[in-house]
Amino acid sequence: MHIPAITGTGVFTPEQTITNAELVEAFNAHVDLYNAEHAAAIAAGDVEAKEYSSEEFIVKASGIEQRYVVDKEGVLDPNVMHPRLRQRSDDEPSLMAEMAINAAQSALAQAGRTAADVDAVICAASNLERAYPAVAIEIQQLLGIKGFAFDMNVACSSATFGIQAAADMVRAGSIRSALVVNPEICSAHLEWRDRDCHFIFGDVATATLIERSEDARGPHFDIKSTRCATEFSNNIRNNNGFLRRSRPDGLTDRRDMQFMQNGRKVFKEVLPLVADHIADHMASERVDAADLKRLWLHQANKSMNDFIGRKVLGRTPETGEQPNILQDYANTSSAGSIIAFSKYSDDLAEGDTGLICSFGAGYSVGSVLVEKHG
Repeated sequence: MHIPAITGTGVFTPEQTITNAELVEAFNAHVDLYNAEHAAAIAAGDVEAKEYSSEEFIVKASGIEQRYVVDKEGVLDPNVMHPRLRQRSDDEPSLMAEMAINAAQSALAQAGRTAADVDAVICAASNLERAYPAVAIEIQQLLGIKGFAFDMNVACSSATFGIQAAADMVRAGSIRSALVVNPEICSAHLEWRDRDCHFIFGDVATATLIERSEDARGPHFDIKSTRCATEFSNNIRNNNGFLRRSRPDGLTDRRDMQFMQNGRKVFKEVLPLVADHIADHMASERVDAADLKRLWLHQANKSMNDFIGRKVLGRTPETGEQPNILQDYANTSSAGSIIAFSKYSDDLAEGDTGLICSFGAGYSVGSVLVEKHG
């Protein structure tokens, strides 16, 4: 048996940002257009008028101040309200693969490795650009990696589930190393015309290189233990899929073909699920709250993270113990906890213990206990 370790991470950040002020201006312009178009139905009580959003509402509801996106123009056009992306030919790299490669190259460079040192690629994301061939295999081919690759989707928990799969293979000896990549184009599945969620998501790609601890060429984090759990719920859902055109209204602009959630139920049900999951994981590995130097949590909502931090540590986390990045990146689904880990892990000392955790639709929750070395 081998000890798996995280030896490198990488983050690809799109160039374009949308501030809350820009988003609110576009959304409220859309509201004016919608309410004018449906004025008669609204007056008759058949349709509800849409309400304005505000910067204050967004920050209070989420803690988000801006987000990175692959296309800003389409999202901010009140007549469009979604990204407008160029149709690529089948001979060109897909957008998801292109983003993932950038992050993967950064992870390899940090670890002092090349593509020749990688045995497997796992593309773990909440939405995949196509059903087949696997995006992971395209990434493998573009990087020049021999071995195998596959896609997996556990929504916002995809990264930690992917890390567990890679760590298990390294631990068992079937591979020496694996890249887990998380390209998230969340702007394409967000309903930007819905006040309750129009501010939530942003775009990014992350990558994590996992290899045998004994092979690490520099500072690294041994993976002490991983744990994953799922419990079915409809409270976070996206009904888009290949059967869409087979249904009578399959080609219409159905609301349920984009991100949907019952936010209050999610908040009430997911928080205890995650807190208990982390507590059980720590207890099984005999890790006390006092031993935990850092929590890298899924970046969905500041209030959720603050609650989980207090439950896990038994007190309010001190500055730096539970870093947040969602104020700058917004919710980037599976990539959020990896962004936090990548940006806020270098300062840990030899032997320090931390925990990466992601959670979301499913419900799903994954946690990774790590220990700093080198």
